Amino acid sequence: MGPWDYPRYVSVAEKRAKAARKLKQLKKKNPDIKPILLEGRAIARTWWGKSWNLNLELYADYSNRIERGRSYVRHGAVLDLQIGPGKVNSLVQGTRSKPYSVVIGIKAVNKRILKDIKAACEGKLDSLQELLSGKFPKALDKVFMAQGKGLFPSPKEIDFNCSCPDWAYMCKHVAATLYGIGARLDEDPSLFFRLRKAKMKVLVTQAVEGKTRKLLRKAKKKTTRVIDESDLADVFCIDIEEKLGAKKKRSKAPKRVSKRKKSIMPLSKKPKAGPAPRKPAGKTPTKKAAPKKRDRSIFDTVVGTIKRSKKGITAAGIRKKTGLDDTQIRKIVYNAKKQGRIKNLKRGVYVLA
Repeated sequence: MGPWDYPRYVSVAEKRAKAARKLKQLKKKNPDIKPILLEGRAIARTWWGKSWNLNLELYADYSNRIERGRSYVRHGAVLDLQIGPGKVNSLVQGTRSKPYSVVIGIKAVNKRILKDIKAACEGKLDSLQELLSGKFPKALDKVFMAQGKGLFPSPKEIDFNCSCPDWAYMCKHVAATLYGIGARLDEDPSLFFRLRKAKMKVLVTQAVEGKTRKLLRKAKKKTTRVIDESDLADVFCIDIEEKLGAKKKRSKAPKRVSKRKKSIMPLSKKPKAGPAPRKPAGKTPTKKAAPKKRDRSIFDTVVGTIKRSKKGITAAGIRKKTGLDDTQIRKIVYNAKKQGRIKNLKRGVYVLA
């Protein structure tokens, strides 16, 4: 071919067929390769894929060069593209029979920038699904896409190398790989955070923690009418954390309590009986003598149960061993603590004082 001759025109169909043949050969040797295969002419359809490509096109250093790779991506020339932490490796089919090897290095998100982005996300992201689907407020769109201050890399944060003989600053094989990254993010947006060495959960966690901190700050400003959590646990003889963790068993609890109420009558309720015989005038009534003895017997039973438990026992354990109901146990434990007979080993767990 002379100096004034032009290279032979190769149609898109011919390029596609060549890439398909080479891909078939590569899959026989390495079944794990991941080619970029587009459906239609759109390179990316999701927010993350589109934003990746748009970010590259916004920079003057890339705007005139990156478009060289569009046709390569569209006719399936990117035969393999692997995304790892801060690195992308690809194989791109060019004019020669052997694909060109492309390596792109991308720096991690600057810690100071990531800290600012976390603050901007506070209260605006509710879930990872919302983040990955790109369904978040437009204000975050601008934060993520800010040139030099967002999540997406600037040209100075990207290094690349290609095995082709093209001396250009950015060859079409590198450009095709960069567009291929946008297409791959359509399939799995979480790869973006892997590439930029940033934990995607941090953005959502920061938002949730921000709400929690605000609620806790408000909770600290409680009035004197609010009972402290530790006092509440002691007064009612319950372990608050234990009760919260047992929500699923609440439906069965009333049945067990109702059976015990039938076997042992609470002290606060008088047993139904016929009319009491009239007492002769002038004699001191002895009506309350029996309940007092019974109170003392139950009191000793509960204290004795706590005494026998060297490692401490909860209200639920006392109920299981004595058959008493929660009302009786609550009253006895409160009185025993008041008398100094028992004490808290920890919240909701009692031992002999």
